[in-house]
Amino acid sequence: MKAIKFTQYGSPDVLQLADVDKPTPKAGEVLVKVHAASANPLDWHIMRGEPFLARLEYGLRRPQHLFLGADVAGMVEAVGEGVTRFRPGDAVFGETFHSALGSFAEYACVPETALVLKPDTVSFEAAAAVPVAALTALQGLRDKGKLRAGQRVLVNGAAGGVGTFAVQIAKALGAHVTAVCSGRNVDLVRSIGADDIIDYQRENFTDNAGQYDLILDLVGNHSVWALKRALKPQGTAPIVGFTSLPRMFEHLIIGPLASAWGGKTVGMIGTVKASAEDLQLLKEMLADGRIIPVIDRCYPLSQTAEAIRYLETARAKGKVVITVGA
Repeated sequence: MKAIKFTQYGSPDVLQLADVDKPTPKAGEVLVKVHAASANPLDWHIMRGEPFLARLEYGLRRPQHLFLGADVAGMVEAVGEGVTRFRPGDAVFGETFHSALGSFAEYACVPETALVLKPDTVSFEAAAAVPVAALTALQGLRDKGKLRAGQRVLVNGAAGGVGTFAVQIAKALGAHVTAVCSGRNVDLVRSIGADDIIDYQRENFTDNAGQYDLILDLVGNHSVWALKRALKPQGTAPIVGFTSLPRMFEHLIIGPLASAWGGKTVGMIGTVKASAEDLQLLKEMLADGRIIPVIDRCYPLSQTAEAIRYLETARAKGKVVITVGA
């Protein structure tokens, strides 16, 4: 089969479309004929081996795991021993982040617990856009942010892959949502339900002292103290992204220390957690229209390097999807 492979760290130029062995599902796994996958910042961080600490997991000098792709949508081709929830011919979507990645390929083996049935009304491309980004948004808002209906929530980076889901999920959970984005994306975030919009090129949201119960920061470009200033008493600011290593370490180290007093919590949330229940919830929200994936561009598998190159510009509106086969 064809798959995207890389044997050294570097720019998207290291990505190769290669012939590799078709995988065989092990016990508890499902073999999926991939129709679509989507790209995440995770992919280019692994591809580049950045930040360098990531190499402790993926290989110091060269990548130990040679394949990318954490979101998948397609048809069940075969099932491994003990699989009871799916059968060949089922249309499914899910995530491979917690198993072996590898969805930038014609076939991928995925744990049964990391898949759900795809709603008939949703395309494979739209379904593939959901798992990692929407799980990150859901868990950041609900679990780390302790979001409650009626709260004022700000999403920094609202037009990106996670951000477009965060705006919609926060609205679905009953929040009043302020979206922070560039001026060119104002119409987009308004169309997905944002109540208020801040153009970061004109206004710094952290100057709005004491305004927000919850700030989901998907950019990581503000100091711990600035985020605390913008929070209401007892407010929370979970941080997902980072713009530089010094800022990342500030959020990792200073955030918890600064959160020990004053009743406001700021800090990075870590990686998304595997959750069959959360995937099922997202499937239901997808089926009834509470979330609608925003897709900027689709690229064929052979142009995955260009897809990652575009994603690295940080200008994508919503998700970048890789189409594989029908």
